[in-house]
Amino acid sequence: MNWFENLLWSDSIAHSVFILATVIALGFLLGRIKFFGVSLGVTFVLFAGIAAGHFGFGINPEILSFVKDFGLILFVYFIGLQVGPGFFSSFKKDGLQMNLLTCATVLMNIAVALAIFYLSGNVSMPVMTGILSGAVTNTPGLGAAQSALEQAGSTEPIAVGYAIAYPLGVIGIIVSLLAMRYLFKIKLDRENEAMQNKKHSDIQQPKLLTLEVNNPAIFGMSIKDIAKIFDRKFIISRIFANGKLQFPKSESILLQGDKILLVASGSDVDMITAFIGKKAEPVDWDTLSGENFEMRKIIITRSSINGKHLDSLRLRSIYGVNVTRVIRAETNLLANPNLALRIGDTLVAVGNPQSIDNVAAFLGNSAKKLNMPDMITIFSGIMLGILLGSIPVKFPGIPMPVKLGLAGGSLIIAILIGRFGHNFRMVAYTSQSANLMLREIGIALFLSSVGIGAGENFVSTIVSGAGLQWMLWGALITVIPAMVIIIIARSVLKMNYFSLMGVIGGSYTDPPVLAYSSNIAGNDFPAVAYSTVYPLAMFLRVLTAQLLIMIFA
Repeated sequence: MNWFENLLWSDSIAHSVFILATVIALGFLLGRIKFFGVSLGVTFVLFAGIAAGHFGFGINPEILSFVKDFGLILFVYFIGLQVGPGFFSSFKKDGLQMNLLTCATVLMNIAVALAIFYLSGNVSMPVMTGILSGAVTNTPGLGAAQSALEQAGSTEPIAVGYAIAYPLGVIGIIVSLLAMRYLFKIKLDRENEAMQNKKHSDIQQPKLLTLEVNNPAIFGMSIKDIAKIFDRKFIISRIFANGKLQFPKSESILLQGDKILLVASGSDVDMITAFIGKKAEPVDWDTLSGENFEMRKIIITRSSINGKHLDSLRLRSIYGVNVTRVIRAETNLLANPNLALRIGDTLVAVGNPQSIDNVAAFLGNSAKKLNMPDMITIFSGIMLGILLGSIPVKFPGIPMPVKLGLAGGSLIIAILIGRFGHNFRMVAYTSQSANLMLREIGIALFLSSVGIGAGENFVSTIVSGAGLQWMLWGALITVIPAMVIIIIARSVLKMNYFSLMGVIGGSYTDPPVLAYSSNIAGNDFPAVAYSTVYPLAMFLRVLTAQLLIMIFA
């Protein structure tokens, strides 16, 4: 059995992978257990790691550091790709409010830490800064504080305070969110319905209308000429005239009494109805006789189409096919001629079967191809994220430069690629299952590494010296600001629970809370809010950790 002992206790790669895999598997298994109907999910990986570290199953520190950082990069990068397309529109509407809440949270965390520092009188500021960094689960802030401390020539145990406060930092935020859920009697299905309705109203989902041409001003005019004099976007999908169903073309003439099936933005429905004529009686368009054509959904999978505008494809003039809607990330968009198309978009096309077959061949329409993510985009994005996160930014009066860090840089680059990558022919699309898997792998690697690293001295520090006291202080730094912000955001600002979970998780730069929130919500709303506040929160956490050392130490 020597081989098994070597596997358990050696310093080999096999030992490291074996311990990590065991911790992650055990953590996910325990994460399925529900307490009062709630499961903590992936967060249990952290505690499985602490247990492994406590019982001596350590890993080479260099390997542990790499796994932790790479796991965190994977997690935040794929979060960024997922929320990137809607990130900036969300920021315009709600982002200012969310980031103001984040600033308030950061300031309150510091205020509680300073109050404990002055009232206790038996802890140094470096240790308190470590406790603060652990309580807000911000590793880059700890690193920045350590650098400032080393520059001052001090060797105080700042990392020990971080390790003690971190686990309760994770749990404290989740407990605060659970307390809010029961305090305000929140129903998740109602919150989801409210967010979906808000999302749909913001995007202005396209509507299908059956209208009868009854405006003398447009009798005898072509669709092309009508579009020129009317400043609202609409698409005519079908025409029923003279007892026959017709396929609309730019040159098609509209006459009195013609019935049309039209697609337009929800906000323009009334104006377009008044301009065309009036609403017609419901028509079963699929049973009407006339030209042989059909409606079909076509997926864009050809890389050369990525980033091109819909009108540049000339699908109507070349193929005789009319595109009425574009489905992107389960959202219906009006087929605006200036809409930039992306890999993974689904076009709702109308035309004769042969023409639609030709368009499908032109656009790719291979669902199987979408299962293969573009590895060039993924790894070049990670490379750019690391470059951005490593750039030092100097501020007057602060001797140490501030950096976004590996996670902050990767998140920002991923958001930019998700939103603007198609303009540079970068394929940011990943299937939902691939995105979720890589995110879960990343957060599991991160949590297991943090747990194993903190577990070795965790129990001994708690049961001896000031460990229990430090843990209590960390819990106060975590919970008091979180609860105050939660109550204000919910009772005064009426913020949706899903968005609030993301704001709190992002304000504490806490990936486990985001993983927990996404699991509870079953949608992307927490991730969008998290990504909206995370860059500012990360910057403030890193900056303030250094300032505390330089001013008070």
